[in-house]
Amino acid sequence: MMQKVEAIVIRTNDYGESNKIVTLYTRENGKVGVMARGAKKPKSRLAAVSQLFIHGLYLFQRSNGLGTLNQAEMIHSFKEVRNDLFLASYASYMVELTDRLTDEKEPNEPLFNLLQQTLQYLDEGIDPDVLLRIFEMKMMAVAGISPELDQCASCGSTELPSGFSISEAGFLCRRCMHKDERAFPITPHTARLLRLFYYIDLNRLGQISLKDETKKEIKLIISTYYDEYSGVTLRSKRFLEQLERMGDLRGE
Repeated sequence: MMQKVEAIVIRTNDYGESNKIVTLYTRENGKVGVMARGAKKPKSRLAAVSQLFIHGLYLFQRSNGLGTLNQAEMIHSFKEVRNDLFLASYASYMVELTDRLTDEKEPNEPLFNLLQQTLQYLDEGIDPDVLLRIFEMKMMAVAGISPELDQCASCGSTELPSGFSISEAGFLCRRCMHKDERAFPITPHTARLLRLFYYIDLNRLGQISLKDETKKEIKLIISTYYDEYSGVTLRSKRFLEQLERMGDLRGE
């Protein structure tokens, strides 16, 4: 049975001398694996559309295992992302996180929209650090590890939080900070940003300008939270962090 889907390529693996196994995140069916025969050949009609990050329409033969990709039409190549090592490293982290936190053939159209819109903004030059933090916060719901961001995770108080606790999985008010000696002290501004990043409608995203120290504070909280609860280790994250350290050394 043939099926046509709108999809983004989130992983590719070489198979034999000339084939690729392409993992698509589709609007209609969630994550789907297909065999792209001959896609490694430069003159193949599947060569361009089977590359990482490509957004397109894909026609494939369904099966119980891997489907077989017959043809595809590119919608967006995200050229700026693909031609910039730093942007590509951010995008690689996003697609690998999507791949690792989702199961095969579980439809999730909001997640497809999130990934597509985030890559689009990344391609348009929106701050990649802000986009990645938003993406990470929203992927917590996909992974089933959402923190408590609407009240104190310990007592339920709705006053502005004073800290973020990994062990309590969320905000702590000033009266409960003693319950976790390792809780990250946070400002009201940082608390609002964490909540904003989790709930924001990306279609309404304007320009968000953050100080470097605020970015580092939020990144540390999110990274530590993922390390504790997600159960995934990402090669793309390690590579991105290496690039960021190189940038710091160059004073960029």
